[in-house]
Amino acid sequence: MSEQTAYGVAAIAGLALITLLARAFFMLPERELPMPDWLRRGLKYAPLAALTAVIAPEVVMAQGVLIGSLQDARLPAVVCASLYYFWRRSILGTIVVGMAIYLPLHIAWGW
Repeated sequence: MSEQTAYGVAAIAGLALITLLARAFFMLPERELPMPDWLRRGLKYAPLAALTAVIAPEVVMAQGVLIGSLQDARLPAVVCASLYYFWRRSILGTIVVGMAIYLPLHIAWGW
């Protein structure tokens, strides 16, 4: 095994171990970990914040630069999907509506 391959295997094994420990951290103790109430309330918003941090740049940027034209298929798809979500409160429907708007504009019209 070459030195470069050994480093790659060690890096993958290390990352796997860190991931396993991070995910199992809350399951290892026998009893619930004491946590301040303000932290418990704040952790309820962590998934939403992470999702927003991933999706928002994808909607407003293309190749690391803010989109310069309103003729982008993502914009009407986001608007329609958001309106549908606020109307019906359905995640699956939101995804379907967003993709139903995005795909024809992106594939057929080249937006």
